[in-house]
Amino acid sequence: MQGMRPITEAHVTEPGLAVVEVAAADEQTAFAIQELLAAQWAIAPADRTTHEPGEPGVRLRCHLDLRQQATPA
Repeated sequence: MQGMRPITEAHVTEPGLAVVEVAAADEQTAFAIQELLAAQWAIAPADRTTHEPGEPGVRLRCHLDLRQQATPA
């Protein structure tokens, strides 16, 4: 994907670590999905989406740690 850096081994070095890529029709939907993930687990959230010319919708990538529960806001 041109607008995003490649996923590296460091992103998934241990069980419980994941890179989640969301494809959605619009930014609002992509960020809503990210919020749902953040309500359950610790994440390194994305602050922007990307759009590839000629591709439908937008994409968002966040890093998820299933080993940690989300901290209450």
